[in-house]
Amino acid sequence: MAAIQTVFPPYTYPQREILATLARTTALESEAGALVLRKIAQSSGVDTRSLSLPLEKLVDLARQENFTEQNRMWLDVALDLGERAITGALRAAGIRPQDVDAVISTTVTGLAVPSLEARLAHRVGLRPDVKRVPLFGSGCAGGAVGLARLHDYLLAHPGQVAVLLAVELSSLVFQFKDATIANIVAGSLFGDGAAAVVATGAHRDDASAGPALVDTHSLLLPGTEDVLGWDIGSHGLRVLLAPEVPVLTEKHLPTAVQGLLDRHALTPDRIVSWIVHGGGPKVFTAVEQALDLPPRALELTRRSVAERGNLSSVSVLDILHAAMKTPPPPDAPGLVAAMGPGFAIELVLLSW
Repeated sequence: MAAIQTVFPPYTYPQREILATLARTTALESEAGALVLRKIAQSSGVDTRSLSLPLEKLVDLARQENFTEQNRMWLDVALDLGERAITGALRAAGIRPQDVDAVISTTVTGLAVPSLEARLAHRVGLRPDVKRVPLFGSGCAGGAVGLARLHDYLLAHPGQVAVLLAVELSSLVFQFKDATIANIVAGSLFGDGAAAVVATGAHRDDASAGPALVDTHSLLLPGTEDVLGWDIGSHGLRVLLAPEVPVLTEKHLPTAVQGLLDRHALTPDRIVSWIVHGGGPKVFTAVEQALDLPPRALELTRRSVAERGNLSSVSVLDILHAAMKTPPPPDAPGLVAAMGPGFAIELVLLSW
């Protein structure tokens, strides 16, 4: 990888202010909903979040319950952040837009046809013959899925350049009248942002000194389609977030990790950098226990959640961006891990 650029909307709020607004606007007639908010305030690990609109305007938009308007706003903000992320990443990599051969995009918080990367191609100066791979539906695992597809493409085309774009604006899909625990938790944890990754093939003269994408692995669990995802209808995108996520993570993550590491004669104790999308505090604990990680292994994950909230597919890219600023020693192995709808576990092995 040559460079990563993360960008965020300008409207950043402390968690306590967002939760106070959420308590006033969500249909929280039940004591259970109020109790969830109090628990989240105490244990979420989130200090601040960036939102696509000023908080009061966001409330007004949610109150309208108009998915058409929410999605239109999503597209406007997504294109702005996406353009800034791609141009910033290319500039940091020292690569011209016209030298990009393929672009992959991932999102799960809005719908657009033509897709985001198609709408951005001419705006950022990509060639008309650029290959495009739009992804939708991977949710929180989308960043890891996108990196995996970057790996696959550049393995097949080692002389080329590829870009990954992830954009997630979870605040714009908030359901105003949905008082389910899942909606309250999502409204209390998720933040907005975008990230772009520029990667070059191994045969290029300007091959990157950043981490190499070595291998990928996926694990899709049967009978878990309703654990995590969207209920899509005239109401828009309503979150599905079952309490089984930490249990499934703790049970199945070691199997997936070992399946990947065995191919490279590695064990978890040899992984130097853990780039993990943990979702929230319970999943952090599940990951640490499942893999018997040392105390500070998820430090960058916790920092990202504290400063940004849960960014869905953008999270692992934000964490990876932070890791690239102070990289481990050369040849040290790293692992990107994220869980998403399916229920799916997505892994990417790195070599620094």
